[in-house]
Amino acid sequence: MKNIVVTGAGSGMGAATAILLSQNPEYRLICIGRDSTKLHITKEKMSHHQPHLYWDMDIRDHISWKRYLTENHLPHLHAIFANAGIGGENHFGENDRWDDIISTNLTGTYLTIEYLLPLLKSNNTPYKNIIITSSCLARFGVPRYTAYCTAKTGLLGLTRALAVELAQDNILVNAICPGWVETDMAIAGIQHLANNSGQTLEEEITQQKSFVPLNKFSDPNEIAHFVQFLISNQQTSITGQALDINNGSFMI
Repeated sequence: MKNIVVTGAGSGMGAATAILLSQNPEYRLICIGRDSTKLHITKEKMSHHQPHLYWDMDIRDHISWKRYLTENHLPHLHAIFANAGIGGENHFGENDRWDDIISTNLTGTYLTIEYLLPLLKSNNTPYKNIIITSSCLARFGVPRYTAYCTAKTGLLGLTRALAVELAQDNILVNAICPGWVETDMAIAGIQHLANNSGQTLEEEITQQKSFVPLNKFSDPNEIAHFVQFLISNQQTSITGQALDINNGSFMI
């Protein structure tokens, strides 16, 4: 049995990945999210070959990490999909969301990996994996998204440093950089843009798609299948990379 942690498992790419991976009877999922109701919805959609675990917690909370790890006695991990994050604008001033966005997306991901790392190292299989969800906004700037762009760019630095640090343990560390994905968080962001532009949500979606070479958004299941491939050990040579899966919104 291969234990795999998915954070942000209550919605979007995290939920899609947990649901897909649960179809493999060799995988047991540890699904982590802040909203127990959303986690339950994910649970209902998963295949239950294994006794999956569901941890209702904030990934920034040291006490929750220690409690869940102590209570569950996981012997080892095969992979971590460090996917949890929040989006949106921030504005300097009294209600600036800078700290919340940075601490969730960047510090929370760091804590996730560091708390779980001993369980990856204790796995004696040839290769283990860490997949970090960054963003195409780590590649280019967007006005009023200073915190989000900063956090997602920082995750690429974290990916590279960990890839070098953990290579001796045969732990592959990569980041994915999605563009627009059809998730609740994305739709909320587009609705905010629509409110500012005076367009309808449908008009704003059409406009945002027009900025992307393939003129479409990604489906969360596309991201899930990509993560599935990365942790499958069908490849053992990709590490330290920022992998762009964003319909051509950024090209090298």
